[in-house]
Amino acid sequence: MKNIKKVLAAVIVGTLLVGSFVGCSKSTTSDDKSKSSAATSSLEDIKKRGKIRVGVFSDKPPFGYVDSNGKNQGFDVEIAKRFAKDLLGDESKVEFVLVEAAARVSVLESNKVDITMANFTVTDERKQKVDFANPYMKVSLGIVSPDGALITSVDQLKGKKLIVNKGTTAEAYFMKNYPDIELLKYDQNTETFEALKDGRGAALAHDNTEVLAWAKSNKGFTVGVPTLGSQDTIAPAVKKGNKELLDWINTELENIGKENFIHKAYEDTLKPVYGDSVSPDNLVIEGGKLK
Repeated sequence: MKNIKKVLAAVIVGTLLVGSFVGCSKSTTSDDKSKSSAATSSLEDIKKRGKIRVGVFSDKPPFGYVDSNGKNQGFDVEIAKRFAKDLLGDESKVEFVLVEAAARVSVLESNKVDITMANFTVTDERKQKVDFANPYMKVSLGIVSPDGALITSVDQLKGKKLIVNKGTTAEAYFMKNYPDIELLKYDQNTETFEALKDGRGAALAHDNTEVLAWAKSNKGFTVGVPTLGSQDTIAPAVKKGNKELLDWINTELENIGKENFIHKAYEDTLKPVYGDSVSPDNLVIEGGKLK
C-alpha cells in the first residue's frame, strides 16, 4: 500500500513538472512571436534583403499612382527611388507597397514596410505611433466643389454632406472642429472623387495640393477654399524606435537638398499638373528644414 502511494505521488509530481515545463514552453513561444511581430528592419537588414520597402499610394496622382503600364509614378515615388539609389546603389531596388490612407501607420507597425511615404502629413497623434523624419513638403487642407454650387466657405457646408478619405487630416480636422457637418467617408481616393462627381456630397476636403491638382484635370470643379486650417508638413515615417533608419533619412534629405533634388522631383512630377499657377517654393521643403 505504501509503495502504491509512493508511485502515485511520483506520478502526480511528474505530471505537475511536465505541465510546468509545457507552460514555460508556451510562454517562450508567445514571447518569441511577440518579438517577431515587433521586428524592425535595420540598415543592415535592408542591405541584405537588397530592397527597401516603401509604402506609397496607388491612386493619388501626381504624388503616388500606378500608370497604365503598371509602374509606380509620382512625387513621393521619385524621392523613394533616390533613397534606394543612395542606400543600395540602384533606384530600382525599391519595393513599392501600395497603401490606403488609413493603413499608413499599421504597415509600419506590422513591419510590412520600412518607410511610409504616402503623402504622409505630420500630426501630434501620428507622432505617438510612428517616428517622422524631417519634412520635404508643406501642405494645408483645401475644399473642391462643383462650379454650379461652389463652396467658398466652411459655413456653406452646414446641412450638407462633405466627402473625405478615412484616416486623413481632413477627416480629423472636421470631426474635431465641425462635428455638425456630416462626413461621407471612403477608403480610396478614386472612390472619394467619384463620389464628388456623382453628386453624393456638396464638396470634398483633402490636402490642398491634392484638390488643386485634381480640379485642374477635371473641368466643372473648382477649389473654392484653397487654404484651411494650419499649415502642416509632409514627411517620411519609420516604425517607432527605428532611430538608425530615421537618422539615415534625415542625413539623406540634407545631402540631396544640396543639389535641390526635391525641386527637381517637383519639376518632373508636379509642375506638369500645377503649371506656373503654383510656386514650388510654396510647397517644397529642401534639405529637410523649413526656412
